[in-house]
Parts: sequence; C-alpha cells; structure tokens
Amino acid sequence: MSESLQARLETTPFFGGNAPYVETLYEQYLQDPASVSQAWREYFQALQTGAREVPRGPVEEELLARAHARRVSVAAGGDLSHEAADKQASVIRLIGGYRGRGHLRARLDPLGLAPLPEVADLTLEFHGLNPSDMDTVFSTVSLGGPDRRPLRDILEMLQRVYCGTIGFEFSHVSDSVERQWLKQRIEEQRTPLTGEERTELLKELTAAEGLEKYLHTKYVGQKRFSLEGGDSLIPMLHDIVQRGGAAGIQEIVVGMAHRGRLNVLINLLGKSPKELFLEFEGVHEHTDGSGDVKYHMGFSSDIKTPGGNV
Repeated sequence: MSESLQARLETTPFFGGNAPYVETLYEQYLQDPASVSQAWREYFQALQTGAREVPRGPVEEELLARAHARRVSVAAGGDLSHEAADKQASVIRLIGGYRGRGHLRARLDPLGLAPLPEVADLTLEFHGLNPSDMDTVFSTVSLGGPDRRPLRDILEMLQRVYCGTIGFEFSHVSDSVERQWLKQRIEEQRTPLTGEERTELLKELTAAEGLEKYLHTKYVGQKRFSLEGGDSLIPMLHDIVQRGGAAGIQEIVVGMAHRGRLNVLINLLGKSPKELFLEFEGVHEHTDGSGDVKYHMGFSSDIKTPGGNV
C-alpha cells in the first residue's frame, strides 16, 4: 500500500465506528444545510444526484412507533388471538380426520340396516370445537371450494363427500402427487347425473346382474367366475370406451381377469348370449385360437362412440 493511500485511510472519518456520527451529520444537513460545516456541506452536496432526499430519522421513528403500537395491540388481545389460532388448527385437524377416516362412516348399506360405527376423531369435540363455532369463518386451507367459509359449511361438505354413499380411502398412498390427484378429484364439485344418465346406468347394472343370475340358475355348479359384487365394472368400462372414442382413441386392448370376463364379453363387447350358452352346454365351434375354455377365449368387436368406432 502506498504511503499516500495509507495516510488517507488513517485520517478518513469513514470508519465503521464513525457511521452513526456521519449519519447524524447527514440527517442534520438534510433538515438544515447550514447546521453543518462548509466541508461537510460540500461533501454531502457532491453525494446528491438530483433526487429528493428524505431524512431517515423521521421514517425510522414512524416505523418504530407503528411496530410498538402493533405489539401493544396484540398483547392487549393476546388471549383472543391465541384462541383463534387454536381454533384454526382444530379445523385443519378436523379436515384431515375426515380425509383419513371418513370412509368408516360412509353410508354403504342402501337399506340402512348396518349401524355406523362411532368415530371419535370425526366429531367437533375431539378437536376442541363446539356448536358455538359453527358460524365462525375459517380458512379451508387445501379443501376444495372457497378459501374461507363458516365451519358449518366445512363440516357439511366433509360429511357429504367423505361419509356419503361412497367411501374414499387414500391416505395410505405414498406418492404425494397421486394422493393430491385423488384428493382433488374427490373434493371437487361434481355435476349431478341427469335422469337419462341415471336410467342408462341402471340398465347396464341390471344387464350385468341379470346375466349372472341366469347363468347361476341355468348352469348350476359350472365355473363362471361371477361378476356379482363388482357389477359397476360394466358401466365403468362402457364409460371408458365412450370417453376414449370421443378423445380419438381407435383401439383398446383389455387384459381381462377371469372374474367378470363372461359378463364383459356379453354386456360390453356384444358377444351373442346364444354363443355363450352353447359353450356352457359343450357346443362350440373349433377355432385355431389358444382358448381352451369359455372363460379363456378371446373376443373382439367394434363399439360405436361419439368419435367413431373403437
């Protein structure tokens, strides 16, 4: 380091320890330039670039005063603030409880004969809430719908979605993306089915059940791998084919399990029931395929969809 530079550093007033002193001078200069010496006045004038300078002191004092007022306000209502925070946390736990255990109280018995179990963590009291909180507005966090709503509406939605006629059990899914996808589809507002759609579903379910009942009555003791208990597979596959065709899919290949295979052949792919009954009776045409029994044989067909044949 040169001697001239060393000398300047040794005599400069801009050491870290002098910062408060220099800032005080600058504040005085901004309020009244004549209050500082000529040397400092010239120095501060050289720093200015034409922009309007605002004294920092008054700004800091105002911010400190506001912060102090805020602390006093929070301290005065501290109990209420803590209670509100606790209630909000309770609502979040309530939502989590329904997502994880709401299926235990789902109304799966159409006759209403099976009693529903008592699940403690689905009650308000378990989470520190009570009926007086029903009209209080809380944040719904990640619950589908509006971000804030009364507890009454939150509870009504949770019971309708998770304790309705369908039970959802998905909290065990380890993949967070899959779990969030399921949660979103479950909680989003679904458009009710039209009368025509309900009628079509009933027809498909009746056809699925009717075939199983007939086979069980007509061919007692023969292997058929009944679809009974899983009848909704037929309208589900029908919907997949129709939506797939509308989306431009031209071919679908199904690797079908034994259970329900015969029902899918008849009620989805359109195989003739007569052919199936003949196979049950041991009368069927010999083919070059590898199918050796009626529930191994393959089948293919064209199904009409809004987007063309699939």
